[in-house]
Amino acid sequence: MSTPVGKVLTPIEGRVVSVPSDEKIDEKIHLDKDATEILKDDDLVIVTDTKSGNDDDSDSGADDAIIVTGADAAKHLLPVRDDLEPALTFRSLFLATILSAFQAVMNQIYYFKPTAITIQGTFIVIIAYFLGKAWAAFLPRGDRYEARWRERGGQGKVPRWISIISFINSGPWNLKEHAICTITATSASNGSIAIIVFAAQDLFYDLPVKASTVVLSTLSIGLFGYGISGIMRPIAVWHVDAVYWSTLPTVKTLQGMHWQEVKDSKPIRFFWYAFAGMFAYEWFPAYIFPFLNSVSIPCLAAMHATGSKAAVLTNLFGGSINNEGLGLFTLSFDWQYITSFQISLPLTLQANAAAGFFVCFLAMIGIYYTDAWGGFLNTDALAIYGNPSITGTFAYAMFMANAAIGALITHCILFWGGDIKRAYKSARKGNYSDRHHEYMTKHYKEAPWWWYIVLLVISFVLGLAIVIKEKDILPVWAYIVSLLLGIAFSPFSIILYSRYGNGIATNNLSKMLAGLMLPGRPVGNMYFNAWSHNVIQNSLNLCNDLKMGEYLKIPPRVMFLTQVYGTILGAFVNYAVMISIVGGNRDLLVNNNGNASWSGATIQGYNTNATSWAMAKYLYKSGARYSNATSWAMAKYLYKSGARYLSVWQLALVLSLSTVLLYIIRGFSLSDFNFPQFIQYAGYICSGPTMN
Repeated sequence: MSTPVGKVLTPIEGRVVSVPSDEKIDEKIHLDKDATEILKDDDLVIVTDTKSGNDDDSDSGADDAIIVTGADAAKHLLPVRDDLEPALTFRSLFLATILSAFQAVMNQIYYFKPTAITIQGTFIVIIAYFLGKAWAAFLPRGDRYEARWRERGGQGKVPRWISIISFINSGPWNLKEHAICTITATSASNGSIAIIVFAAQDLFYDLPVKASTVVLSTLSIGLFGYGISGIMRPIAVWHVDAVYWSTLPTVKTLQGMHWQEVKDSKPIRFFWYAFAGMFAYEWFPAYIFPFLNSVSIPCLAAMHATGSKAAVLTNLFGGSINNEGLGLFTLSFDWQYITSFQISLPLTLQANAAAGFFVCFLAMIGIYYTDAWGGFLNTDALAIYGNPSITGTFAYAMFMANAAIGALITHCILFWGGDIKRAYKSARKGNYSDRHHEYMTKHYKEAPWWWYIVLLVISFVLGLAIVIKEKDILPVWAYIVSLLLGIAFSPFSIILYSRYGNGIATNNLSKMLAGLMLPGRPVGNMYFNAWSHNVIQNSLNLCNDLKMGEYLKIPPRVMFLTQVYGTILGAFVNYAVMISIVGGNRDLLVNNNGNASWSGATIQGYNTNATSWAMAKYLYKSGARYSNATSWAMAKYLYKSGARYLSVWQLALVLSLSTVLLYIIRGFSLSDFNFPQFIQYAGYICSGPTMN
């Protein structure tokens, strides 16, 4: 059946089609690849052949499909459906502002909590859904007043009072308005990453933190990252393998809320059942029985152990509080800490992560109990020499982080180098492998390249003004080098994240280079890292949001405006929250343990890392105490340590486990084994105070 739909042209959204609200839209209806499209310059009418049914291109959920590749996800999981609704409205922008402030505040607060938690997009989706529905239901609706006015014989342009009502509340709360709220809120929370620098500067160096420095620096970092994401679109957004797996739950939740009825959809019914059940249950682990956050069966079984035996059990199985232990076989019954993040990741990443965690546990147990690098605190020596030692687990974690960065570059070049070249060549010719982007190019105007270049220039000037004004934080030449480093590594990080759902931390590389160029300047090291690593992280997050916009068919120019708006808003909100928390909880944040409500563990670890790299020539140069942490000499050291401390039966056990592991992964191809992810997770769980 063919359905003509009237269409209007706007300068921001490109071609936008409004569908009459009284027409029921079946979710199974979709745009077929062979649909006939008729575009006329005078009336801009589209005629599309649609079909309903249970075929490969539907999203009915009736058929099961195994999702392995990005093409599988685009075909079976994400329908090419566009109801052609307005996205940028007064209602969506107003609620986006409120929710942006909320998410920025919450993410900033959790940086100062004992357990760092990121507010997931699904949570914002639920709040925005109820707020939008309430807005549409309880405020006067322009579409209804216009219908009544025309029933009474009104013709032509509607009266001004109806136009005002329509501007405030145009009609039903739609998917694109809902998505705008979510994406803007995510953009606003990106600034919380850079705020750690200013919090550490205030807490540990007693240096004044000016509002202009914080806000303009955060804007510079965020907008520069967005400029990079725009340049990276052919491989980071428009490519079919750039899936961004962790964002799929948010996309499917949005689509389910607006396209499916509870009674007709098993997934949406399950979602609301789970939502109601979790709302009732979460009171217990959060407030009534907090011990449900972390339940260790071995610790409960050995609760009467004392002395050295108790210490060993705590080191291995403890972990409910900071700096307690590895948390082996510990169970959590609090979904706040479990989160839905891991559920959305592809099996290949989970397998690499599990293998990495296994190596991490073994390595940290060995390093701790062999006292590698003298990691135990010697109080007598401390009284005599006063020279602190980095904990062994932290030194090992730094080594693995550095190794993961090298593996990141190698893996991307070897496995995806040719694909990157082909993606840019195809983009120049207008050929795209992703059917979602192919649809977007036919129906909406793309944000021009020069918009992103202007953002790069503006953000560069803002950062340059800060480093010139605040002469003590970072030299101008170092500022330029930090940005060049961010530009160089952004493509590798974004490519890996978009295909696997998780990236590689590059902050150790930036801090190492800063330690070489700015010796003895930990504050300068942190600022250098902010304009290199944080730029990379922001560009990655913004590419993620751009892809989400493609999945939900939000006009690219609207995406540009909302993301920039969210970034600017977040800079001001994050500064206000940081000043409030640091000013009111200073003593707790500088204490190693803090309390149940506030902890400076994240800030302390960040500062210790910067301080250690500022002393790089004393700690990490060739022949120095921790040179192994930055070179492959670490492998030789571990080999010698293992030969000395492992008994024959332990070596036999390791070989047996290796044999079993090889049998399990025998069907994997070499491309399934992701060395950057494996190496990263092999040193992943080190956290908290990192120096004795």
